[in-house]
Amino acid sequence: MTRANPWLQRFHPSPRSDVQVICFPHAGGSASFYHALSAALSPSAELLAVQYPGRQERRHEPPITDLRLLADRIAEVLGPGGDRPRAFFGHSMGALVAYETVLTLGGHGPSALFVSGRRAPSRVRHEMLHLLDDHDLVTHLKALNGSEAAVLADEELRRLVLTTIRADYRAIETYRPAAGARLDCPISALTGDADPLTTLAEAQAWSSHTSSGFELHVFSGGHFFIRDHNAAVAKAILKCLETIDA
Repeated sequence: MTRANPWLQRFHPSPRSDVQVICFPHAGGSASFYHALSAALSPSAELLAVQYPGRQERRHEPPITDLRLLADRIAEVLGPGGDRPRAFFGHSMGALVAYETVLTLGGHGPSALFVSGRRAPSRVRHEMLHLLDDHDLVTHLKALNGSEAAVLADEELRRLVLTTIRADYRAIETYRPAAGARLDCPISALTGDADPLTTLAEAQAWSSHTSSGFELHVFSGGHFFIRDHNAAVAKAILKCLETIDA
């Protein structure tokens, strides 16, 4: 694994690949969530995973509780791009961060946006999960299978995880999209058929956020379906990118 800076991690360097895929983690998640997807994409595409402040080696930095500010910081790191086309992939909260990063980059945005496990920005639910007490928040997380039981069972680790997750949930739940904003790159939405947080209609609604093409991919599973379908997700990403390049 190589790290260009604290914001980005590269697990399987593929300097000869034709495209880079920049991946944005879910609430409470870290760059390492994408290690398996990186292996599945390599060497056809090089994956760079964003590491938000407040987790793993950045655990001593305060997490950012404003989603647009987080997107702005990431856009500064990514800049106008390099010598290869790039695509963005975000899961859950990461889908919104990726979307806002595309808006911030404007004409320097990616060739495609992949949004996974998240309803479209226009489908707002008024939630206050970041205000739950520890017990109820842990119950919620276990229901999503989003954190290992061993982590949540350890008092010290649980305290660190819950602090980060609350900050991320606050960022999500106070975020409101700009009305009428549309991307000029194609969007592919990926969702689990049993995801309690995103209905098929809410995933389909991403189609209204682009003036370019749209595809919906449905996989078996819940909110973290991606962990069971890394090979299929990688195949869908590469197929879409081949179509765009053609």
